[in-house]
Parts: sequence; structure tokens; C-alpha cells
Amino acid sequence: MLTKLGLQEGEAIVHPWINKALEKAQQKVEARNFDIRKNLLKYDDVSNDQRKVIFEQRIDLMRETDVSETIADMRHAVIDEMVTRHIPPNAYAEQWDTEGLENEVREALGLQLPIQNWAKEEGIADDEVKERITRSADEVMAGKVAKYGTELMRYVEKSVLMQTLDHLWREHLVMLEHLRQVVGLRGFAQRDPLNEYKSEAFTLFEALLGRLRQMVSAQLLNIEIQERPPEQQLPEMHASHIDATTGEDDAAQPVRLTSGQQAKGDRTSQNPSDWGKVGRNEPCPCGSGKKFKNCHGGFA
Repeated sequence: MLTKLGLQEGEAIVHPWINKALEKAQQKVEARNFDIRKNLLKYDDVSNDQRKVIFEQRIDLMRETDVSETIADMRHAVIDEMVTRHIPPNAYAEQWDTEGLENEVREALGLQLPIQNWAKEEGIADDEVKERITRSADEVMAGKVAKYGTELMRYVEKSVLMQTLDHLWREHLVMLEHLRQVVGLRGFAQRDPLNEYKSEAFTLFEALLGRLRQMVSAQLLNIEIQERPPEQQLPEMHASHIDATTGEDDAAQPVRLTSGQQAKGDRTSQNPSDWGKVGRNEPCPCGSGKKFKNCHGGFA
């Protein structure tokens, strides 16, 4: 069409129809990019809300010098979840999974407790089993405080809590990124990917808090603190010179280096035996202007 209108090669394309078409195309592209950025911000808002919760808790923990109450609440919550998982509410003692509860308490908390024997006691309830496990765990922690000291245990509790929180949060961010990359496939099932992402992200966040309670409780109940042995003093170092021509040590006794190195001999004497220790690359004391290794040092 432009050729028929007489447009020559190299001539600028200036036509109202073309300008209008380009403006409309640019508006469509910009609108599409805006919608994409707007949709991405909605995904970012989900992770940002979780980030605010974690960072607020982290700042509060950093300001506290004693987090023993928080640790105790975590430990008690973990025990409650274990008991509820293996002993359903309003269930008879014969329906309890006491073997599974005993194994989980041993593996997760490191506590050797006769839970199966407790279940055989007449009239025992799930609350009493929970109370016995909680009391045993509290006694173990009290024993560690008495063994290592209150100040050291407070420091260890806070360190374990902060390090575990940071580690799990980094893993959680990676999982959210992977979820964002694949959640778009939910659209093929006529589901809103954004709503699916919000639901899955909330589930992952709850799992993060549960893992935090479990890992912190398990580490502190099984932790053993060892004092670092005193550092050994290194022996005094001595220097000696190896003759490059023979490979032998030229000093019968180790040469002790001083701040000014070894004292030099009489360099004005014409007797090489009076020169003392002369470096191989130093000017020869005989006055020849050559290096010592190329003059008298070559005969030594």
C-alpha cells in the first residue's frame, strides 16, 4: 500500500493511519503489562503479610533476654498435638494408639516413657497422659538448667530459637517461589490461581510454625553442652638457614631471630671470616659490586 502511495526507500513513514494504529497497539501492550504487574503484586502481598508476622515476632524475640516461657509454650503445644493425634477425643482406652504415641515421644522429644503401661491403668484419661508427658519434659529441661546454669541455658534457648526460625523461613520462601511457578496450572481446572496460592501459602505457613515448635523443642530436650578445652600454646618457633648448594643446615644450633635480625660482622675487613652472615643477594663486602652469591658466596 505504501509503495502504491509513492513511498520511496529510506523515506520516513508519516501517515495518520499508521500513527493511530501504533498508538492503539502501544496502549494495548501497556495495559497488558499493567495487568501482569498488578497480578504479581497480589502474589507479593501474600508473602509480604507472612513476612510481617515473622519479622515482628523475630524483633520481639531479639529484644527479650529470657525466652524460656516461649520455649515452654512451644514444648507444651507440641505435646498437646502429639496426644491429640494418637488419642482422639471421647475415645476409649482400647482405641488409643499408645504405641505410636510412645514411639513419637521417644523419637521427637527423646523421652523414654512407659505410655503403653499408663494406658493399662484403670480410669486413666487422655488429660492425665498429656500431663505426665508434659511434667517429664519440664523435669528434663529443669535438669539441664541445674546442670549448665540458668544464664547459659537462656543463651542457648534464644540461639536455638533464632537460628531455627531463620532456617525455616528461608526454606519457606523457596517453597513459596516454587508454588508461584506452578499454581498457574490450576487455571486449567477452572480454579483461580490467586485464591489457590493464598490457600496453599497459608497451609505452608501453618506448617512452618508447627515445624518450628517441633524442632526447637526436640533440639533443646536433646542438647548436650560441652565446654571447649583451653587452647594449647604453640611451641617457640626458631629459624635456621639451609644452604641452597648443599641442602645442609649451615648452623649447628637453631638461629634465633631478633628484631634487628642477626648482628652483622665487620664488613670492612678483607677477611671473609669476619663478615658474619651475608645474604646471598646482598652486595659482596669485598667491594667488587657483584652480589655475594656471584662473588665470594659462590666459593663458600
